[in-house]
Amino acid sequence: MTPPTPPTAPLGVFDSGVGGLSVLSELRRAMPGQDFLYLADTAHVPYGGRPDDDIRALTARAVAALHARGAGGVVVACNTASAFSLGHLRERYGPEFPVIGLVPAVKPAVAATRTGVVGVLATPGTLRGTLLKDVIARFAQPAGVRVQTAVSADLVPLVEAGQTGTERARAVLREVLTPLAEAGADQLVLGCTHYPFLAGSIRAEFGDTFALVDSGAAVARHTRNVLVAAGRLREGTGDGHVTYLVTGDPAAARPVIALLTGEREHNVTVQQVTT
Repeated sequence: MTPPTPPTAPLGVFDSGVGGLSVLSELRRAMPGQDFLYLADTAHVPYGGRPDDDIRALTARAVAALHARGAGGVVVACNTASAFSLGHLRERYGPEFPVIGLVPAVKPAVAATRTGVVGVLATPGTLRGTLLKDVIARFAQPAGVRVQTAVSADLVPLVEAGQTGTERARAVLREVLTPLAEAGADQLVLGCTHYPFLAGSIRAEFGDTFALVDSGAAVARHTRNVLVAAGRLREGTGDGHVTYLVTGDPAAARPVIALLTGEREHNVTVQQVTT
């Protein structure tokens, strides 16, 4: 039963690493009074190349840790984890603990393309999962839009190391995205929450070739609507607090979190948790 007054429980946000900070930024913009528990499974990142059952197990453990710490719901801010785990999590926790996932932003890219070609940059796990295949079949194929995919196992570790603007990052992006540009793609779906942090490097290499499309803002709007409907939104104008949790080394994560969020490092407190 939904409580008669809005609870003060924080909202959990989970990613395999620091990529979900791009979603957290949109969530905080949409709900400035909300408190958040952000959990990065830095001991096991990246997820993209892991077996399907491993991804499900790691995701289940992380969400259980957030639930145990008092989260009132969770945003699975990881495309790979969403691709394999949403159904299992929703069945386990039921409607009283909302579980919100990510869907690759193919629909808006299809609506915006003028060339009829949409590119999707994803991890190996997201390409294996069903969510991307489903949205392509639902939105791209009926519209006659061709979807060209690109995959890299190198980009997530670069973002995790805070190396978003390095020559190495730009070299990897040149290699994986040049075929999409040559195919005529004018929209690039960023199919991993780490990839918005590479937007500067993508534009440095390809200029205005692609419009960059990601799910962050849409997920934030949807999450706000879910919390409002459930009477669980903590209202406010900017006093929301974030608690950062990692499964790996907090000292290694702190400067990267500060870099990606724009916060001063001494203001970032990171706690280690076991999932």
